[in-house]
This record gives sequence, C-alpha cells and structure tokens, in this order.
Amino acid sequence: MPLTISDFLSRVDVERIEKTLHYEFEAASYIKRFQGRKTVVFNLKDTPFPVVANMFDERRKVLLACSTSSEREVYQALTSNPLPPKEAFEWRDFEEYYERRSLSALQLGAIRYYEKDAGRYLTSSIVVAASGEVYNASVHRMLALDSRRMAVRIVPRHLYKLLAEARRQGRELPVTVLLGAHPLVLLASSASPPFGSFELGLLPYLLGRRVEAARSPLHGNPVPIGTSVVVEARITLEDAPEGPFTDLLCTYDDQRPQPVLEIDEVWVYTEDTPYLHAILPGGLEHAIMMGLPKEAGIWSSVSRVVPEVVKVRLTPASGSWLHAVVSIKKAHDGDGKNAIVAAFAGHPSLKLVVVVDNDIDADRMDLVEWAIATRFQPDRGLVVLSGARGSTLDPSARDGLTSKIGIDATAPIDRRDRFERARIPGED
Repeated sequence: MPLTISDFLSRVDVERIEKTLHYEFEAASYIKRFQGRKTVVFNLKDTPFPVVANMFDERRKVLLACSTSSEREVYQALTSNPLPPKEAFEWRDFEEYYERRSLSALQLGAIRYYEKDAGRYLTSSIVVAASGEVYNASVHRMLALDSRRMAVRIVPRHLYKLLAEARRQGRELPVTVLLGAHPLVLLASSASPPFGSFELGLLPYLLGRRVEAARSPLHGNPVPIGTSVVVEARITLEDAPEGPFTDLLCTYDDQRPQPVLEIDEVWVYTEDTPYLHAILPGGLEHAIMMGLPKEAGIWSSVSRVVPEVVKVRLTPASGSWLHAVVSIKKAHDGDGKNAIVAAFAGHPSLKLVVVVDNDIDADRMDLVEWAIATRFQPDRGLVVLSGARGSTLDPSARDGLTSKIGIDATAPIDRRDRFERARIPGED
C-alpha cells in the first residue's frame, strides 16, 4: 500500500487549525505551541495544500509508525545494511499516481521560523540523487530565492560528494526532491549508511514490508508512492548566500555560499490528500529526526564492547545531538570506560557522554545526576579527549575541533550493594 501522511494522521491525535496561518512567524508559533502534545495540520498563506507538523515530535509516534513497542527494533532497522532498490521496492508506474502542476518554490510550504532567519525555508526536503547505480537520499534545508530557485545547505557528506564530482566535470547534478513524505521516509533519509548504500533501502526494515515506488519522470530516481509532492530539479553550478538559519541547538548558523537548485517540474500525488511537512528548527521533531539515527549508531557501537546496552538517550537540552546518557549492564569493571570510547565512535559529533548502570533510567536526569554524585570520582571515572573532531553545530568549537568528556558513573562490581538506591515498596 502507498506510504502516505494521511495514513499516519489516522493513527495519532491531530489538532486542525481553522484559520490560515501566515508564513512569517505565525505558523512557527503554532507548531511550537502544540509540539509534544499533538500533530498539527493547518493551511498556510499562498500554499495550495495543507501543512502538517509535529509528526515525530514524540518517540511513541515513531514506534507507532513502525508498529512496534521496541526502540531496539528501530535501532536495529536504522543500523541495518540498506536493501538495494530491486529488493526494497515494488515498482509502479509514476504517472498512474501523479499529475504535473505549475507551482512555484514559494507555494511549497516555505516558512520563516525565527526573527533572524534569512527568509522562507523548506525544512523537510529529501533530496534523491544518483551516480550510475549509486543512489543517495538525504534531508536538506532550502531557502526559497524566487519562484524557481532555492539555495540548498549541503554539508560535506554523500550528496556533497556527488555534487563535487558533477561540478568537477562542469555539469549540473539532476536531483529529485521529495516533499510531504511519510515521516518514516524522512527518518530513513536521516540515517548514515556507508556511501553507495541507498538510505531508502532501510524502509522495509522499519515497516516490515517492501515499499511501493516509481521512477521519477525526468531523472528516474526512486520515489516512494504516496509522497505528496515530487520536484524534478537540478543543482546548478551557481552558488548563492544561504543563512543565517536557526539550527538544531537554537543558535543561528552562519551565512555562507551554497549551491542553487533550480526547479524543472512539480508533480502532485492524486490518490489522496497531499500534505506538505514543516519541521520547526530546533524543535522536538527536529531533534528526534536527527537524533534517533545517531542514538542507533551509539547503541550499535556500544553493544560491541559491553554485554548489554539498556538505553541510549541523546539529551533534549543538547539538541539531541551533543550530550548522551548510556545505560548498560556491566560484567566487568572497565566496561564503563569502554562504553564511553565506543559512544564517541558511534556518534562523532558527541561532546559529552555519561555511562550509568542499568538501575538508572537514562530518561531521568535526576537519577543520572544522582549516579554522578554517588558513583563517580573524577580521578578514576573521567575521560577527556582534546583536539577531536566535533560538531559544526557547536558554537564553542573552533574550526570543527572540540574537547570531549566522558563520565563513568557506574558502580564497582564488587561493591554494588554499597551503591544501591533506597526504595519504598509499592512506590518506587
């Protein structure tokens, strides 16, 4: 069956806003008001389709979409080897499901979120590109420059590599942009498998089934059927100023020259209501979409060096990006230190990690702090790394270099009873 936003909305609580919201700050205000509470649907000024936000603003909604109650199953799916397109998809005819429409970049749900943002942005754009039989899907913010052009923020990862090769040859890079995709399509596109693996090949693991897909009409890129809007475009040889823009940590990213994307065709799904998707920068959905695949990477890495990883949490106050708590079952003293090193390897942007025993809930920062207060000694449990590569999102880093700190707040194996937290039967 097609993978549609309508199907997802049928499973969650939805707040439908009656009034048409303005794209200058008003829409952002409503998204923030309802995040963590309800998925919100609203009409946006000058946009022909309804806009949805806060689809994955809570972890339970991710589990609901995957039809599982286990975060571990989601982690395993996100760290699996993506299936190639011939195994991941059931192929359909694109034009049976889509019709071509005349729409400008400013009609695709572009919103200005914060006061110092450079302009109106698309924040859930999935860019699908190819080089021969190598496909890539990744999520990129796009600043609307005019009716046909957008500046695309592209960091030095896989799409950057494909674009650099195209530009080296003096040619534009054909791309297909997916807008209003099911949130699991966005989550899969946020994962980081090795170059040459197609991120959308993770969808069968997340869904437990193959996905209906079609080749886009101009460039032949795979498109999951049910994606609301499909844009055929080119990333040109031109650059334009992009930014400032509010990023994951709710700080303003710098303005810098970024590649210009030019729209060629816009196609709209005809079998159901097409929705556009707005992600509030620095909001809960932004944190889960970016952070959950990185939690999966930490879980996978730490699982190789300790008997069992109970829970991994990238903390909300760090943008679900820079700080983590990892709960483990120890078999030996020293497992805590090994877990620290493995966590940094599993998510290189990580700046601070606290490792705790399995009796500490990694979601309870009061218990995490209690573990640090009672089970941690700086001269024995502190790991400090200097001059390491960190996150470009961290404004305190210099030229991408940072220091990293690990805290082993686990109790010694032979004295665990001395560190037991008192409980009231029936209450704790």
